[in-house]
Amino acid sequence: MVFVAPAVPEIIEEDLHSAIEARTEALQTLRELGPPDLVHLIKQQAKSPTKQLGVYHHVTGVDASSSASLAAYVNTLSYSPHDKTHKVTSGTYCCYNAFSRLDMRVQVTIPGTLESYCIDERGDKRVASEALWLETYLCGVLRAYSYADDGSGDTIKKIIGVRRFNPITSTESEHRFLDAAERLFFKGWQLGSDPEIQVPNLVSNHLTAGLLNYIHTTGRYASGINLFEKLRSRDIEVSSLLARVLLAADEEVTGVTLLHEAVEQLPMDYSLLDCESTFCKSKGRGDLALLAAQRSVIAAPSEFCTWARLAEIYVSLERWELALLTLNSCPMFTYQDKDAPRMPEPSRVLLPVLAESMLDEIDESQGAGENELVHPTLRKLHAAGYKGTFLKAYSLLTEITAKIGWDQLLRIRSQVFVMEEEYRSEKQTGATQQIGVSRTASNTALRGTPSPRSNGAENDEEADNVDSGDESTEKAGPSTLGAITPASAGAATNGQSEDSSTVADRSIERPEHTVTSEVVKSGSEDPDPSHSNYTQFQNKRLCERWLDNLFMVLYEDLRVYTIWRTEMAQYRQQQIQYKKSAEEWEILGELAERLHHPEEAVEAYEACLRIRFSPKAMKGVLKVYERDGDGRKMLGSLIRLVAWQYRWYSEFSPALLYTIRKLIEDEGAVKVRSIIQATSLPQPVLDLTHHYAALCAAFRSTGSDG
Repeated sequence: MVFVAPAVPEIIEEDLHSAIEARTEALQTLRELGPPDLVHLIKQQAKSPTKQLGVYHHVTGVDASSSASLAAYVNTLSYSPHDKTHKVTSGTYCCYNAFSRLDMRVQVTIPGTLESYCIDERGDKRVASEALWLETYLCGVLRAYSYADDGSGDTIKKIIGVRRFNPITSTESEHRFLDAAERLFFKGWQLGSDPEIQVPNLVSNHLTAGLLNYIHTTGRYASGINLFEKLRSRDIEVSSLLARVLLAADEEVTGVTLLHEAVEQLPMDYSLLDCESTFCKSKGRGDLALLAAQRSVIAAPSEFCTWARLAEIYVSLERWELALLTLNSCPMFTYQDKDAPRMPEPSRVLLPVLAESMLDEIDESQGAGENELVHPTLRKLHAAGYKGTFLKAYSLLTEITAKIGWDQLLRIRSQVFVMEEEYRSEKQTGATQQIGVSRTASNTALRGTPSPRSNGAENDEEADNVDSGDESTEKAGPSTLGAITPASAGAATNGQSEDSSTVADRSIERPEHTVTSEVVKSGSEDPDPSHSNYTQFQNKRLCERWLDNLFMVLYEDLRVYTIWRTEMAQYRQQQIQYKKSAEEWEILGELAERLHHPEEAVEAYEACLRIRFSPKAMKGVLKVYERDGDGRKMLGSLIRLVAWQYRWYSEFSPALLYTIRKLIEDEGAVKVRSIIQATSLPQPVLDLTHHYAALCAAFRSTGSDG
């Protein structure tokens, strides 16, 4: 089977070379792995050689091990079936080396010479050495996984015109990747880490995250075990990575033995303790997981992941008060997004489509024109924008709510945190002077016992956004948030919206505000002796402002969800069609998914897909098919998601490859290929999914031989 590469998007510059200049200027602002590779071409008209045109696109997954491999990619662009009037005369390939903070560049003249060099953060030219090319190659592979889409289309829609290739398509290319990773492993901390990690270290950085992602996606556990065993012989800290791969490969006895030996040598290594607690929790031994998680927090009190793991375990043990107190202690970090290209405004953008990916079903423009209005209430759901530590904290809060209910959550909240009303009441009766507490009050009762201050979100964009949202919600009041449908259709088609809003207001109690440390401080840093008189809440804590905001955001999510379900029930009772736009259904599906209501999420996603295609909705439906083990429906969704990805120049999605690999593992390759082939879709579209199945065969994944 011959696999056709995705089409080539073309972003046409207003000024010649402006894309290259913009990339050079942005080098000093890069913090992480760097942006996708930039490919810049100079074209000239066949009839008028003096008139030149600058076009560019971005790409990930191209072999960046040498100047020759990058020049080979540029040469593949010299002929364009979509543009017969221009010819390519030269091209420049830019690939960022995040280890040395250099932009490696290859200039190709067609036909003619090749020049390779690198540009530093000051814009100065330097010589490209073999050692720099090794670093650049490894960064290129890591970027291919980091910038890959998860199937929902969110990453693809962030940066326009990015071609995404699979950097590792055979065992030979895997060997080269793992060899480079081994040689540069002890420099991996220089690359930075995921947003949830405060301080990158030997086992928590972008290199180790990329390695684990690759092993998880492809199922190449033996290769991962071999790599980490060699590295462990040089540094015992690598034991946590080796243990994770052993446990994932079902080598549990070996993995637990390794953990035991490693913890004896490194009793306060938080990565080992976190791995141990995760394994114990997965086996239903929350008591053992709790001990390891508590030690992990002591070992790394400034890391979010240790506190979040402890909160997770308290939730699994149904110790709700301690779960909330632990969540309140989590150090929160401002989310740092991936490095993205900052390009000048183009004069034109050409986004061609190859025939191989043409499928009417995945055309998002169909059915989008008439009813794509979205009610402002749905636009203002702040939880949809959470990322990093705030996303994880919110997920834990919604998990607690799904298990015990909103009313019980509010009761527990008032038991463990000082509430505004009781604080004011006690202050009026017991305090005669202005209150001031120590800077450590955010994690302790008002007795003033010293405790580490949580790194909250009071200065972060997330908190600011939530605050503004809360203010607008309070000003508007419950009555203005009732109808979720477009205003134009509200009175005519959704006559029950007012009733449903009233029902929601009755069933979802608005949370009272807690007292935060900012309120108590009042500008003074010295403890106030009058605090000893506040006997009403001697054993309570002050709630961090960011967590108080999360409760308000959760209230709004629950309120909108309740209105939606109430309206749906009313319309069904009256046998009237409940109308929403496709985008509104998509938002409601996300809302239900956030609140851990999978059936309602699927209902919304399917309603969206009946109007028009949405990769996010299709991915949401795929999750439920995966949970239910419905292989035929899973493949139906996968075929369409793969085709949509390919239409937008991505031949590689690790998340979709993983899903297909697991399906082949469960059902067998022959059955999977037969189901794909039996689908009544054009053969070129089916071949795109066959390509993913062929990758599993190339890696000799379980089930690929039958």
